[in-house]
Amino acid sequence: MAIRMIRQDGDEILKKKSKEVDVIDDKVKELIKDMIDTMHKYDGVGLAAVQVGILKRIVVIDLYEEGKEPYIFINPEIIETKGEQEVDEGCLSFPNKYARIIRPKEVKLRALNEKGEQIEIIGQDLLAQAMCHEVDHLNGVVFVEKIIPGTLETVTQEQKQEKKDNRKNK
Repeated sequence: MAIRMIRQDGDEILKKKSKEVDVIDDKVKELIKDMIDTMHKYDGVGLAAVQVGILKRIVVIDLYEEGKEPYIFINPEIIETKGEQEVDEGCLSFPNKYARIIRPKEVKLRALNEKGEQIEIIGQDLLAQAMCHEVDHLNGVVFVEKIIPGTLETVTQEQKQEKKDNRKNK
């Protein structure tokens, strides 16, 4: 598979709303594989198709849990949320930038899987956060639009690794 170029802060495509996927064909399946490879290459938790320049409603998420495959959501929609959590958040399209943000503690999401089957999944904590972050991308919303004022920071590679390690230890 191929590693795709991640669109960065300032790229106008990140502000555009993605279109529904009508047919899950080989081209869509190849895109999904490329997105997973790209997300893994850059140590991301999630990636939306718009971040690789494709305006399709496709999201991949990987919490890097032993024995679990990445989540694949096609045409995802959040149908219910519960609670709230204040979390550190970053984005592959905003390298080395982190901020505090309020996200739901629990999210119920409906989508299609790569076989075209409708699925519903309830995510909590980091999965809920990732679901919201990636669905926001599909709607042209980036995380820096939702941050708690005064919390945006630029971090070094060492600090970035520390944040990643802390996330895995939760």
